[in-house]
Amino acid sequence: MTTLFFFFFHLNSADSRFCRLCGEVLVAPGEAIAGQLLAWRYQIVSELGQGGFGRTYLAEDTNRFHEPCVLKEFAPQVEGAQALQKAEELFAREAGILYQLQHPQIPKFRELFRAEWQGRERIFLVQDFVAGQTYADLLQQRLQQGDRCSEAEVVTLLLQLLPVLDYIHAAGVIHRDIAPDNLIQRDDDGLPVLIDFGGVKQVAAQVVSATNPLPPANVTRLGKIGYAPAEQLELGEVYPHSDLYALAVTALVLVTGQEPAELFSHNGAVNRQQWRRSVNLSPALVNILATMLEPYPDKRFQSAHAVMQALSTAGYQSPQPAPPTAIPPAPIPVFAPQLKGSPPPGVTTDPATIAISPKRQPPGTIAPPPAKLARPGRGRAIAQGVILTGLVIGGWWAGVNWIGPALKRQLPEITKPSSGKPSVAPTQTPTAAVSSAEQARQQQIESRRQQLGIENAFFVRLVNEAFNAKHPELQGRKLGTGPEDATFRQSWDQLALQYLTRLEFLSASARSQLGQYTAADVQTRQTAASQINLSGRSLNDLTDGAFFHRFPEVTRGGNLLDLEIGQVWQGTAADQLKLLQSGKNLQKVEFPAGNFSDRLKGTLQPGEGKAYLASFNTGQTLRLQLQSPQPLRLSLYPPSSALPALLADSRDPTWNGKLTASGLYEIIVVADGKAVDYTLDLAIADEVTSP
Repeated sequence: MTTLFFFFFHLNSADSRFCRLCGEVLVAPGEAIAGQLLAWRYQIVSELGQGGFGRTYLAEDTNRFHEPCVLKEFAPQVEGAQALQKAEELFAREAGILYQLQHPQIPKFRELFRAEWQGRERIFLVQDFVAGQTYADLLQQRLQQGDRCSEAEVVTLLLQLLPVLDYIHAAGVIHRDIAPDNLIQRDDDGLPVLIDFGGVKQVAAQVVSATNPLPPANVTRLGKIGYAPAEQLELGEVYPHSDLYALAVTALVLVTGQEPAELFSHNGAVNRQQWRRSVNLSPALVNILATMLEPYPDKRFQSAHAVMQALSTAGYQSPQPAPPTAIPPAPIPVFAPQLKGSPPPGVTTDPATIAISPKRQPPGTIAPPPAKLARPGRGRAIAQGVILTGLVIGGWWAGVNWIGPALKRQLPEITKPSSGKPSVAPTQTPTAAVSSAEQARQQQIESRRQQLGIENAFFVRLVNEAFNAKHPELQGRKLGTGPEDATFRQSWDQLALQYLTRLEFLSASARSQLGQYTAADVQTRQTAASQINLSGRSLNDLTDGAFFHRFPEVTRGGNLLDLEIGQVWQGTAADQLKLLQSGKNLQKVEFPAGNFSDRLKGTLQPGEGKAYLASFNTGQTLRLQLQSPQPLRLSLYPPSSALPALLADSRDPTWNGKLTASGLYEIIVVADGKAVDYTLDLAIADEVTSP
């Protein structure tokens, strides 16, 4: 039998030792890698799995008494130091988010480091290992025994997992990939642990997309088909209720033993109610799952808390949720390059919980049910307590006197969230050294940011970008806590409040995605616009009108998408696309019967635009005239994007000429000043040939 090895979806023959496309060293399953040491610290034990963006390894942390941990490898196929640096920045951003999640049922992130291995620079994400089995494995064992999960077990899973989702959603994090194989039943207490957050996969997809204009669809799709809702798979939009949808599918798979394709289809056709025929559940639970599975997002439960309330109302007893663990003083996650010849300075990180499940049992193997771990005796527990206390005190001393200052000299500050204070603030300062008025101002900023659902790290970068442009004399230096920088801190806070007010115009979904948009999203939106017969040029005109009305200080043109403010432009484009898809700012022009002219009237608010579609033929002569009390921006685009624009974002209110192509012409009207009433006159004449 021929064996095929894949790396980043590159196909290679069984006898290949290097990838024929990217030169990557190919490691066959089971090839000896045990004992290899990474970053002079992590000793590989075995390979746990291999996915589209790299491999996952079980390792031992030699700096922490050989504790088991999980290394998730990402080997971005990029060329050049600048591209690799960009990949690191993207992963560091996601790592900073994971680092702030502190919950006993969430994988605890340890650190992010870069190392050279097998001839290539790689990025590794380190998490603690959790002993247990995935719910996919547990279900497989039940099916082999002719059984499946009971209603009581599924309800228990919901009651134990919903508080975890409520916690991460409150922190502005969406899991994106909930499924039985991303849930582990922990051996020592039987609680479900949520693993493999989709945000890291999204970053990996961004890296691939940035270096490949046409990446394979299975690289960039985020979420499992059948588990993720349509808006996530088709549009890339995720919300808290997207996770709730996936959780409901997971519950049905566990209770029925069927895959989603079987649950939601009948005789080869999609039937969203088919799952009801496969379950024997109480009516109350069926109604709750049905609401979580609504195809229309606004009809679902909008939060995990709402589902918990519905379960409580239905009489299901909720277990006491495990509170999130306190966040101890700990070092910042860093990139620690693997040095050749001599080990790097010993930098340790705090303990955590896990991220990846053990390897699945081979098909046909019935694994024994998970057993509770034996509790240590009293004397052993006391000894462990003394040792643990010594480690904590020693770690605290090292963190305060050595590790913390060393890391602060190397990296931008990534602080952990505390009550009412920003969690990432490279320009802000610790509030202990500032006045109560300044603390109140920062509290106002943080409360408003959370209310708007804007990711904190992005918001700080956005304000820093504007602040550095406003104060070039500072040359980007970090502000101090002393009175000499009080005026600058006040300027930063004022800019932050102004931006929060200016970002209110974006929809909640667009605000939640700020900081995550990529160049691939531009192409995705243009493809969606083409499905309603509009080109990317028209979508950009409408986006520019809404964006530059609110941010007139931003220079038109240039590479806007490379700036943080470009994320706001992308959010604006996402909202404009939704308006077009709903028909609110799109109109098809139909000439009255027997007429070859039409007059269209409308009213535009500042920054608002409207798109018209009209069908004309080759050789016809078109006359277009726009009348309004103040100048508007007018565009006229032919049916094919390969043809040049007849008018492009022009102040000229008229156009006359013979058309050279048949099809739908796009007419875009945009107001970038005051609210205005306008009249658009169209007249078309066929070419007449006289003898």
